[in-house]
Formats: sequence, structure tokens, C-alpha cells
Amino acid sequence: MSFQQGLSGLNATSKNLEVIGNNVANANTFGFKSARAEFADMYATSMNGTGASNIGIGVNLAAVAQQFTQGNIVTTENPMDLALNGAGFFQVTDGRSPVSYTRNGQFKVDRDGWVVNNAGERLLGYPADGTGIIQPGTAAPLRMPTSGIDPAATEDMRIQMNLDSRKAVTLPASGPQIVLNDPSTYNDATSVTVFDAKGQDVALTYYFQKAATDSWNVYVTANGAPISVDGSGNPLPSTTLTFPANGSAPTAPTGPVTLNIPASTNANGAQTLAIPGIQLDVSETTQYGSAFAVTDLTQDGYAPGQLVGIQFEPNGIVTARYSNGQSKPAGQVEIATFRNPQGLLPMGGNGWQRSFASGEPVLGVPGDGNLGVIQSGALEESNVDLTGELVNMMTAQRVYQANAQTIKTQDQVLQTLVNLR
Repeated sequence: MSFQQGLSGLNATSKNLEVIGNNVANANTFGFKSARAEFADMYATSMNGTGASNIGIGVNLAAVAQQFTQGNIVTTENPMDLALNGAGFFQVTDGRSPVSYTRNGQFKVDRDGWVVNNAGERLLGYPADGTGIIQPGTAAPLRMPTSGIDPAATEDMRIQMNLDSRKAVTLPASGPQIVLNDPSTYNDATSVTVFDAKGQDVALTYYFQKAATDSWNVYVTANGAPISVDGSGNPLPSTTLTFPANGSAPTAPTGPVTLNIPASTNANGAQTLAIPGIQLDVSETTQYGSAFAVTDLTQDGYAPGQLVGIQFEPNGIVTARYSNGQSKPAGQVEIATFRNPQGLLPMGGNGWQRSFASGEPVLGVPGDGNLGVIQSGALEESNVDLTGELVNMMTAQRVYQANAQTIKTQDQVLQTLVNLR
């Protein structure tokens, strides 16, 4: 008599219950991938092969295969929580061991600014230079900026507006061309704030004066003082807009207007620096028979700012946000995928390492090729189907009992033989 079949069945079912138990235990582990016990039958063979009536000698555990299906994505309140929607793995390293691969996106910023997981392993990606340009190449641990952003002096401005062609000419017949505190000497005005090299704000005011049909003088003041004056100190126009008869885009000037902003004193009594060579684009100005309206007025300077937060974009770019409203990339997450993810070696702590069976990692940024995208403020739940696991547990229990019954029956048959006289 052989107890081999029943014993192998007990061992295999016991392993199956262990796999199921591990799945159930990790049902709430973010990034966990469920496993499945896969079995194979066993046959005894001879040198000359097997006969048609060979009986198997039991079952063995062929593999414990992890199932890398997508888990549900749940939102959180933490912008450092990252979920991968699609294929790929985050790469983390402790600087000593081989790179680990994980789907658990519970990251934090440590005291030195590194993006780390709960095991202290650092997230890998591409760094950015001081201007926010991503430097692709070999991935390195990502470090979040802690310093503020330097100011930038205004270099370019653009104005988009309509000047009312129905208004009367306001150019005085004699005396100064314009008196800034006399609204009868100009038609309309608008203001914008620009910045010097220190990031100090300078209030620019534009005054628009209709000089003749289809011709408008533009005067500019900085902190209340004209930027261009004659020998008597009276304001001079910084440019003159000339429109065609239909009031569309001006025919003059033909390109950007250069404004040289002199040093001045702001409202607090502080001295601001000169801002030379500002290029003002007025090509989108019109002169139609409708009310004066400025629809867009932009400039590219900004004051210094302090870091107020970071945000991960779907393509993995880490954007640093500053108190002055500016933002710039601080790095980009690199992710990896494998031709055979089931060949990865589970290392615990929600991590895997590559093996010969998994093949070499295919590296890229989120969204490239077949790589998934990153969702910030979210985590990927375990893909364990708890209901299915509980049903599998009951089935495994019955199979275990059946194999035990096989051993019991074999024992009874053997006992019957022993008792023959």
C-alpha cells in the first residue's frame, strides 16, 4: 500500500492554505499583489518509459505565482502618496543593496529632503537643474528643494486691448502734450506691476492719448514718474500707435517697443533699480468702435518666493510651487517594467528584485510606451479578492479532509491485510 498520494495531497493543500492565508493577511497592504499556488501531478517513470496503466504518485507544488493585476486606486489627502495606474514599478534604493521595485507609493520627505518610503529607501528619478530643466540619463535618488526661488527682472510684456475709435482727440493744442493729473489730456489708462533685478515691484501706468484719427500716443510712468521727459521735464510719449482705416492691428510700430525703466522710489520710499530693455508687444491692439477694454496684460518678471508645496504630475514630473505664484520642475520619477514580472523575486516590505527569469528592466517615464501614469494623492490597494480567497480557503479545507480520508482508508485496507490469517 502507498500513502504517497494522500501525503502529497496534504502537503500541497497545506501550502495552498499558506498562500491563501498570506493573501488574506495582506488584503489591506497597499501595493500588495496576491499569489496563487499552482500544482502539478507526479508520475514514477522507468528507463523504458511509462505504461498506459501507470498510476500517479501524487501532487507537488509547481509554483507560487504572483498576480500582477491592477488594484483599485483610492484617493488620500497626502500629495506624497503616489499610485501607478497601469504597468510599471517605482524604483527605490538604500544605496547598498540592489534596486528594489515596488507598487506601494507611500512616500515621504525625510529631514534631508530625500523622497523615501517607510523602509527609508529613496525613490529614483531624474534630477532637474537650477532652471527647472529635467536632466534625463541615469536615475538617481530624488531630492526635494528646500530653498526659495530667485527673483527675475521683467524682460517682456504683452498688452491686448481695444482703443475706442469713437473718442475725441485729447492732444492739447499748446503747452505740455499731457498733464498726468488732468484726465482731459488723455483718454484712458491702465496699470501693470513689473519687477527689477532684486524682485522689487515697480508700478507702471500706461496713458493712452488720441492724437489724431487712427493715431494714439502712449505715455508710461514708473512709480508715478514719467519714464521719458523733454528738457522741461514734461512727459514724452514712449510710442505712438498708428492704425489702418479699418481699426485692425497697428501698422506702427512694426515690432516690440523698447522701454527703459529708470530707477525710482516706490510707495514705501525704497529705491528701485532701473529695468532696461523691456520689450513691449502691442501687436494685438485694435481700434474699433467699442469701449476701451484691456483683455490681457502680462509680463514675465517675478518677486522672490519661498517653497510652499510640491506636486507630482501624471508624467512623473515633480513640480515645486512657490509663494510668488511661480512653479518649476524639481525632478521626474523613473519607473520600470519587466517582460516577465512573475519572475521577480519577492523581498518583503512591498518590494521585489529582478532575477534571470524576470529579465532586465525596461526603464522610462510614466506615460511613455506601455508604462502607466502616476496619480498623486492616491494609493493602489491590494488586488486580493477577499471573497474569492475565503471561498478558496473552504475548498482547500475540504480537499485537505479528503486527502486525510485517503490516508485513513489506506490505513484501514493495510490493517485488513495484516489481520488476515
